[in-house]
Amino acid sequence: MSPIVSISNLSKTYGSGFQALKNVSLDIQPGEILALLGPNGAGKTTLISIICGIVTPSSGTVTVDGYDIRRDYRQTRSRIGLVPQELSLGAFEKVWHTMTFSRGLFGKPPNPEYIEQVLRDLTLWDKRNSMLMMLSGGMKRRVLIGKALAHEPRVLFLDEPSAGVDVELRQEMWALIHRLRAAGVTIILTTHYIEEAEAIADRVGVINNGELLVVDDKQTLMHKLGKRQLVIELETPLQTLPESLQEWPLELSESGEQMTYTYDPHRTHTRIHELLQAICDAGLVIKDVQTHQTSLEEIFVNMVKGKHENT
Repeated sequence: MSPIVSISNLSKTYGSGFQALKNVSLDIQPGEILALLGPNGAGKTTLISIICGIVTPSSGTVTVDGYDIRRDYRQTRSRIGLVPQELSLGAFEKVWHTMTFSRGLFGKPPNPEYIEQVLRDLTLWDKRNSMLMMLSGGMKRRVLIGKALAHEPRVLFLDEPSAGVDVELRQEMWALIHRLRAAGVTIILTTHYIEEAEAIADRVGVINNGELLVVDDKQTLMHKLGKRQLVIELETPLQTLPESLQEWPLELSESGEQMTYTYDPHRTHTRIHELLQAICDAGLVIKDVQTHQTSLEEIFVNMVKGKHENT
């Protein structure tokens, strides 16, 4: 299957000399949900802006559904829906007019039934005749999503869609994203919310300082980079680890009440049984044992931190 979006050696250097993107290459498959994680200034918005035709790349190529974003601008833009971070809407326009006007901009014939369905999906049907200035911030965010969907795009970009919205709207957006994917829409979102990526994405990309550090299936990424920790709570606190346990990769808590053993759960031999026996042989009494699986957030933070320390 050919990718719906193909990015090859994409770079962007602004007039100030700041290099926002550095040789980014990425293929996005039809119907997948890709989450791009990265801190502020990482290059996420620049990447989206280039694909959507808002920013001109310094080098590299991007195709959408086989069309080049620069040579075939009209073809690519008509296939893309964009929900930006900023709430930029005409104050005196009404919701219904905003949606129908946006659809017309892309040369789509009127389709009141489709517009109604989108408004209902976004819980905006009751607000269809309301002026945008009368809506709350969360409602305006829904209208932005509706505008992006008005022309029935094949690819939908969501730039920080959960920024500044309440939990209820976030859950509704996640449900809508899954319905869109079921209808064949490809979705790329940038987010600071790690739980958002874990909840809805098929693949996760980590971008930092303009570089795409990794892109992989969510579960594969956690399998490759995730570690598990065995937290051993002791009956009696320790000042230091006994000499017989010094060879083990153990971390003693400041209180001396816990020891943490980090291991790879995918290895055939984790040596947990040997460790517990060694603790008992050292005369220590175990009060409790718990395991902790590395989260996607910890993987992300460690990757970004590691890359920063190596530069």
